[in-house]
Amino acid sequence: MIRPVRPEDAEEIAALYRANRQFLAPLEPVHPPAFFTADGQLLRLRRQLERDTRPFAILDDGAIAGTINLFGIVPEGLQSGVIGYWVDRARNRRGLATGAVAEVLAYAFGELELHRIEAATLVDNLPSQRVLEKNRFERIGVARSYLRINGAWRDFVLFQRVAGD
Repeated sequence: MIRPVRPEDAEEIAALYRANRQFLAPLEPVHPPAFFTADGQLLRLRRQLERDTRPFAILDDGAIAGTINLFGIVPEGLQSGVIGYWVDRARNRRGLATGAVAEVLAYAFGELELHRIEAATLVDNLPSQRVLEKNRFERIGVARSYLRINGAWRDFVLFQRVAGD
């Protein structure tokens, strides 16, 4: 269901972002026009890898249906990371995000030996909250003015999952 993003995925991911631009606008920070191009996605991938982010493609019958990233990875003392994900609007409510989160958790707690994974959703993003709850994340609070979306600082619900839970 997931696999690491590769440079040759840049055009497919850019096309998917372009097709979902209006759908994602209320959920994500404002992106510059270059973000929606293959070159912009290649640059993003390079930056992610430099920052020790693990970007994955969410697959649906071999096609990229969205992405899920494990980022903010802190080894040693904290042994933690953060996940963020999205799925193409046309493919929502089919379990793709739920399955992708489960696979990233298995990778994070297994191969990376992380102890804790965090996630955050907009307060009103109930579908994404259900994805996390299905993967046994616990709600740990609300972060006020957490992320700037469409020019406004928005509150997010914070979730965590601890290894062994």
